[in-house]
Amino acid sequence: MHALSTNPLDNKLLASLPRKDFDALKPHLAAVSVVQGDIVYEAGAEVDYVYFPHGGMFSLLAVMRDGKAIETATVGREGVVGAMAGLGLYKSLVRVMVQLPLHASKIAAVQFRRAVLASDALRDICVRYNEVMLTQARITAACNALHQIEERFCRWLLQSADRAASDTIALTQELLSEMLGVRRTSVTDVARKMQDKGVITYSRGVITILDREALERLSCECYQNLIEQEATLT
Repeated sequence: MHALSTNPLDNKLLASLPRKDFDALKPHLAAVSVVQGDIVYEAGAEVDYVYFPHGGMFSLLAVMRDGKAIETATVGREGVVGAMAGLGLYKSLVRVMVQLPLHASKIAAVQFRRAVLASDALRDICVRYNEVMLTQARITAACNALHQIEERFCRWLLQSADRAASDTIALTQELLSEMLGVRRTSVTDVARKMQDKGVITYSRGVITILDREALERLSCECYQNLIEQEATLT
C-alpha cells in the first residue's frame, strides 16, 4: 500500500485553488492523521472542522433509528468533508467515518467560513462539491436498490482502490458489510466467489485485487457513472 501523504497540495481541490487563495488558507490548515474506524462527525453533530484528505477514504453513512447504517458516498483526495460549513451549515446530516487510513489538512469551520466569504474560488468549491455528494448519494441509492450484492461488492472495491491508489486494501468483513448494508455472511460468500474466480485474494482483513479488468466487468454500471459524474463536477 502507498505511504500516506502529508502534503496539502495532494488534495485535488486545494491544488486547484488560485495561488493567492491557497496562500491565504494555508496558515489555518493543520495536518492530521486519522485511522480506520475513526468517526469525525456523527449525524446531527456540529461540524467543527473541515477536512481535505490527501489520500485514503472517508465514508458518509446514513444512520437509522435502530443504529443500522449504510454508506451513501465516499470522499478521497479529490474532495472535502464538511465544506458546507463554509456556507453556514454547521451540523452534519450523516455520520462521517474513516474507511481507509489517511492524512488530511483540517481547518476550523469558523475559520473556513471566513475564508469562503473572502474567496469566490472557495465558495465555488463548496457549491460544486455539494453537488458531487448529492450525485454520489443518488447513484448509490439506485445501486443499492437495483443491483445484486456481487455487482455492488465489485463497485465498492474499485472505488476503494481508486481512493487508496492501491490494489491492496485493509478492510474487515464487518466494515464492508456495514458499507453495503448486507449481512456479514453475504460478504463472506461474495468474497469467496471472487477469490475462486481469481479476481481477488482475501486473507486476514486484507483484500488484494488480482484482475482489475475482470472486477470492472463484474461491477455494475454505477462505478463508471460515478467516475463520469465526478469528472464533470470537479
